[in-house]
Amino acid sequence: MRLLLGLTKPTSGRVERRPGLRLGYMPQRLQIDATMPMTVGRFLQLGIDGVNIADALARVGAPQLADARLADLSGGEMQRVLLARAAARKPQLMVLDEPTQGVDVGGQSEVYQLIAQLRDELHCGVLLVSHDLHLVMAATDRVLCVNQHICCHGHPEQVSRDPVYLEMFGDKLALYTHQHNHQHGLGGEVVDNSACNHAHRHNHTQNKPDQDAP
Repeated sequence: MRLLLGLTKPTSGRVERRPGLRLGYMPQRLQIDATMPMTVGRFLQLGIDGVNIADALARVGAPQLADARLADLSGGEMQRVLLARAAARKPQLMVLDEPTQGVDVGGQSEVYQLIAQLRDELHCGVLLVSHDLHLVMAATDRVLCVNQHICCHGHPEQVSRDPVYLEMFGDKLALYTHQHNHQHGLGGEVVDNSACNHAHRHNHTQNKPDQDAP
């Protein structure tokens, strides 16, 4: 990810990017000094010319946060603000590092749905790194399993049957359909039992080691 962003130089080989490629980056976490008075609106304006704060926050379902202090945000709110900033650049590729970091279980699926909506709205690609295998398998089109090198890759169902993947994570992967007939707030709390009715496929694994699955 750091190579793609141009923050690290490759020790061998090369990185080729389309000239003028617009990247939107969402870091895993953002350390904020509790005494810093910066608001969400001001944060979104840093380094981005002409950003419409109201539109940027409405896009991620958080229009009420414009005047809130960054230091006062919950985990779920912060992740939405970081996602809003990444999307505000109108990227051709969004690079997301652990986008559900600090978000409780109830809100994680909502963040992934939001990422999918942004991808479709902005017509951009998404490169996402996560250790949450059940979310990766349920919410991505293509998986690369990385452990010092690319161990296996392909469609999630294909990867879940790959011998290398099974050797690392075992076969304790259960697929089931969950009818998600409620909606979560920014902090993960259920706010409306009738707002949506859609099915999610969830994958669960146990005793997983610390490999990355972008």
